[in-house]
Amino acid sequence: MERKELIEAIVAKYEAMGQNPDTHLSGLLYAEPMTYWDFIQVDALLGLQTQRTQLPDEMVFIMYHQINELLFKMILWEGKQISFTEDIGPEKFSMHLMRISRYFDMLSNSFDIMGEGMEVEQYMKFRDTLTPASGFQSAQYRKIEIASTELINLIDFRFRKTIDRDTPYEHAFNNMYWQAAGIDHKTGEKNKLILNFEKKYKKELITWMKEYNTVNLWTKFKSLPDSHKKDVQLVNAMRHYDHTVNIDWVMHHYDAAAKYLDSGEVNVEATGGSDWHKYMHPRYQRRIFFPELWNEEELANWGIDNLKGYKVLTEV
Repeated sequence: MERKELIEAIVAKYEAMGQNPDTHLSGLLYAEPMTYWDFIQVDALLGLQTQRTQLPDEMVFIMYHQINELLFKMILWEGKQISFTEDIGPEKFSMHLMRISRYFDMLSNSFDIMGEGMEVEQYMKFRDTLTPASGFQSAQYRKIEIASTELINLIDFRFRKTIDRDTPYEHAFNNMYWQAAGIDHKTGEKNKLILNFEKKYKKELITWMKEYNTVNLWTKFKSLPDSHKKDVQLVNAMRHYDHTVNIDWVMHHYDAAAKYLDSGEVNVEATGGSDWHKYMHPRYQRRIFFPELWNEEELANWGIDNLKGYKVLTEV
């Protein structure tokens, strides 16, 4: 675009906003040039790591989880572009799904940082200073799940028959699969972990449930025209996302946790005293975002034949 055309476009933009374009052009005379560190806010970002111990590997643990939260934000950003795009086509739907899957691939592959990047002895020491905090309390991850599928698919498998479309949101919230990690199995009462989490996020998450009730990825997919629902690229993208999140990423997390919690140095329970093996392993929790996109055999073997992956479809 030529300079004259560029200036005319700028003037038209601000006049359309009811703004004086001369004021904005004048402001450019005094504006400082942009720098990488200002744009990325590097100083602020690097100032967010605060250790509670003097153990060096605690810093690895902090930064690793902060990176996770940034990637969760990227995932939510992509998902929003699917959920709130009217008349979305299969190409755009697939594009954003595959972006999300790549972010989860990064998360899965990064678990070597946890599995190989910290000394077991150090982890077992600084872990105690984190009590009762837990990665369980990542509200962004809960939002990803809620934005991905219908609530019934996130309800504890044992209680799904008690839930329907007329169930109050709070009742659904109280029966989410992850509630099992927040119950003291000796007393049956909610532990400090989940009480703190609910105090901070329960209202926000219930609002999120309402917002995504009809625009979560699964409901959005089912509302598409039949021709779009039979688009093999889109169906494969849906299956890839489901498998990546609910098997690949979970199993990488499971294997990294096993190195420390099954190290034999101490008898370690999961938060709340639950059996963390059953809480985390996909064959027990059976978290499946898009159940109707899998055949009976795939559903029956969910989380069992993890290394075999899944079949990429050539037709729907």
